[in-house]
Amino acid sequence: MRLLLPFCLAFVLSSAHGAEPLAAVERAIVPVAAWGGTPADATKARRHTITQITLHHQGEPFKPGTDPQAYLRRLQTWSRTSKGWLDIPYHYVIDLDGRMYEARQIDYAGDTNTEYDPSGHALIEVVGNFEEVEPNQAQLDAVVELMALLAAKYKVSLDDIRSHRDHSDKTVCPGANLYRYVKQDYFRHKVALRLAGEQARSR
Repeated sequence: MRLLLPFCLAFVLSSAHGAEPLAAVERAIVPVAAWGGTPADATKARRHTITQITLHHQGEPFKPGTDPQAYLRRLQTWSRTSKGWLDIPYHYVIDLDGRMYEARQIDYAGDTNTEYDPSGHALIEVVGNFEEVEPNQAQLDAVVELMALLAAKYKVSLDDIRSHRDHSDKTVCPGANLYRYVKQDYFRHKVALRLAGEQARSR
């Protein structure tokens, strides 16, 4: 067993090293203007410094074939007009295909219906209601990629990768079927490997 461990670790790191650079992940994020959104009013924003990464789900069904860009436009309008928020409450949204979208500007603190203060949190929403359905692999992979990007960029520790329900006892978000991956440290483990691969690449 001792002989196999170094080989296994080397294999995992080489696989992570073979992934695209995190800079490419960042470039692939669909910006607000590209999905038809409008900028938030900077004069009303609460500026913050990212120290944590927090995972959410949409909490509603998201059927295959639903246009994610139209969903984002509706969410932006609802957030501003019905809720009176600055913008979409999350900084990033991940669709069924694992595509990542910019939502609220990362420099602006998010909003929440629960009692925790999201200042300092980079907020990621995955579409779907994970009390009812399972996340697909494309979504799980995208969460890992985005968390790794944010952890590297803002120096967030693995211990500070959590979910909404870890900060509030008034919600089941991100849903039992997605929270399982948080509770079992799937994301922290995968992010650690991704960051190790990125570090190996830069040597």
